[in-house]
Order: sequence, then structure tokens, then C-alpha cells
Amino acid sequence: MLAWTVLLASLPWWLGLPLLLALAAVLLVLPQRLIEHVPMIRRSLRWGLPGVLFGLQRALGGDAFAWGAALLGALVGYTLLAGLEAWLDRGHGHVPVTSASTSAEWPELALASIGPTADIIELQLPAWQPGDAGLTDPCDGSSVCHQAGGYRFAGDRVIDGVGPHVAFSPAGRWFVARMAHDRGVVLWDRERDRQHHLEGWQLCGWYREQPWLARRDGEMPLALSAVLGHDDENRLSQG
Repeated sequence: MLAWTVLLASLPWWLGLPLLLALAAVLLVLPQRLIEHVPMIRRSLRWGLPGVLFGLQRALGGDAFAWGAALLGALVGYTLLAGLEAWLDRGHGHVPVTSASTSAEWPELALASIGPTADIIELQLPAWQPGDAGLTDPCDGSSVCHQAGGYRFAGDRVIDGVGPHVAFSPAGRWFVARMAHDRGVVLWDRERDRQHHLEGWQLCGWYREQPWLARRDGEMPLALSAVLGHDDENRLSQG
């Protein structure tokens, strides 16, 4: 930059000034194409302006008037230069060139995953079986007694008001039975001893021992927690 200043100071001002104007025009017209060279061009303008002003005062005779004109030119020139840089930074989103160590991290950032890791949910289809043919509890191997419209488990737990098609979750935590005429399903959480009567819903499958349900075939299944969040809309009653 010092050599650049000396070069412009040694040239006539009417040669140096067009060079600076050409550099400023490049910043205005091609800021994105020459983004790697923008810092160098800016420094060339800052350091070149004193050289042109020194050439101007030498052409004016080097007296007090010449130095006054040079100082006035410095005030005007640096004011215009500051305005040009501010306009480039704000109007065109100038991005300062970072160091080599920071730039080397961009390939890693571009290849890094964004957002949380997604889970692929694969439902295990329910194994429906006719309850009137006799059931075996997968938890303890005991027999489940079938009664008229209901089922009796060990401990005198009764699930009634359901149809003949029933199923257990893969580990046996849940017992599910279809309502009469397939009006919905009854789910019994045996671990918490909670029973859910879900009219208008059908069981799609199990995911991590949890039931997933849908209104009809072809719809996206919902977890039971999502279904229970709309009890007014879905006419849900919990026993």
C-alpha cells in the first residue's frame, strides 16, 4: 500500500484520479463478482487518495493555497469514500473476508446435519384373534375367560361391551378389543390400569409398545397421546 501511495504521488493528479474513480466504479458495478478482491480495492482507495492529493498540491505549486486545496480534497474524498463503503456494506450485504482458519470450517458446516435427528416410525401390525376361541395372557400365561360381550382377566378385571376381535401388544402391556359393529376400539393399559374407549378410531399398529390409531384406512396414524388430546372432538370417554 505504501508503494501504491508513492506511485500515485509521483504521477500527475489527472492520471491518478481516474484510477481511483475506476476502482470505485468497480466496487459499485461488480461487488459480488470480485468479492475476494473487495478488501484490496478498498485499501487501494484509502491509500491511493493521499498520493493523488500530494500530486495535486505539487501541480498547484506547493504553496499554502496548494496545501489548503489538498486538505480540502482529503476532507471531501474521505467523506465520499466513507459513504461509499457504508452503502456497500448496508445496501449490498457486504460480507467481510474472514481468516483462512475460519474459512476452512465452511465445508464442515455445509455437510453438517441441521435440526434434530428424525425417527423412522415403523408400526407392528396388531395380531387380531377371535376371543371366543379362548385367549392366553402373554404376560403370565393364564387363560382369559370369555363372557357375553366381555373378557375376564386374572384379578377379576373385566373388559366388557366389546366385540369378538381382540389383540395384545407385542409385550402384553396393552389389551385391545374392537367395539361391537366396529364402532371403535377399547384399549386397556394394564401397567397403569387405565381403560380408554375410543369411538370412531381403529388400531393401526404398535410402536415401542404404544398404540397408534387412525380414523379410517389410508389416514396418517396418530399416537395415543395425540388422540387423547382431542377428547371433545372425538367423543372420548376414559374409564
